[in-house]
Amino acid sequence: MRARLGLMHSGIVCELREVVLRNKPAHMIELSAKATVPVLQTIAGEVIDESLDILLWALRQNDPDGWLAPEQGSLNAALALIAQNDGDFKSHLDRYKYSGRYENVEALDHRAQAEVFLKDLEARLSQTPYLFGHNPCIADRAIAPFVRQFAHVDKAWFDQTPYTGLKRWLEAFLAGPEFAAIMTKYPPWADGDEAVLFGHNLD
Repeated sequence: MRARLGLMHSGIVCELREVVLRNKPAHMIELSAKATVPVLQTIAGEVIDESLDILLWALRQNDPDGWLAPEQGSLNAALALIAQNDGDFKSHLDRYKYSGRYENVEALDHRAQAEVFLKDLEARLSQTPYLFGHNPCIADRAIAPFVRQFAHVDKAWFDQTPYTGLKRWLEAFLAGPEFAAIMTKYPPWADGDEAVLFGHNLD
């Protein structure tokens, strides 16, 4: 989702190859030993296989709304907040959402621990519409997909929480045209298929 957001927002057209992970294309494995999505191969042949790195790469090609220049704070501060999301918060999110995959894990304990990060976001969003001011920046777009995951584990519970700023912020993200565009479903790619272009418009 991050990778597609970056490409869409930057207006970068790419050939999209939808992957079913239980049937990974050999070419994807050749490009990235990690063998999971996303994987981006640039025209120059560079391979980028982390979603945040793809988002950063896209914005460094074209950043029409200044996502790399937060109104308040700095890019380093925004990246530090993303690192908290990608670290402790995502760890707790995984154990809350997929508790059956882990041994000796109590889902609600991890939900409570994940809330520490959400309370930080709520404190920011009670002051301004976005995490670093009155305009969205890279932190908003990199973190929102994970908060969306958290919210949908138990939507009824999340809806009754006191995180009014966080819920408003998430709803605005989900209602935006870019989110709708990146959520379009595509058939799995197979060698020989006609190219599917992604990122050329929001229609």
